[in-house]
Amino acid sequence: MKKLIFILFAILVSFSSCKFVKEKGWFGLKNVDTMDAYLRKQDSIHIADSLSKVIALQKAIEQARQDSINGAEQERLERLARFKYHIVVGSFITPQFADEWSVYYNSIGYGTEILKADNEFNLVSARRYDNMKDAVLDLERFKDTVQIDAWVYIDE
Repeated sequence: MKKLIFILFAILVSFSSCKFVKEKGWFGLKNVDTMDAYLRKQDSIHIADSLSKVIALQKAIEQARQDSINGAEQERLERLARFKYHIVVGSFITPQFADEWSVYYNSIGYGTEILKADNEFNLVSARRYDNMKDAVLDLERFKDTVQIDAWVYIDE
């Protein structure tokens, strides 16, 4: 028994000077350089922090874009609410015909808008006004020079 312990001790002592033990450590486990491990950890923390900053910036940009879209839509709705009197030059059930008519009036200089009426008609509006008096006065001139069967539509 003493011989077995002595042999094991001799083997352990002889391995302590072995290159394998110096490189890999006892039982094949590599010695860890604590400074190297610390620097690697700091690098991974830095990368994670950078990624979180980029994600936060992307969220902020997306929120600004959404706010801009919402603001433009709100402005459009306010404009439509303010200008609720329209001179209509065409009324179509088929949306394609309304689009073509709108393109034609845009080509001759009118800023058209296609309105959806309650009865599912697509109305091509050539002009819009904020009061009925101006709409009716301009309608007479419009009928004489542009479209004889134009009419005023009140968007409610």
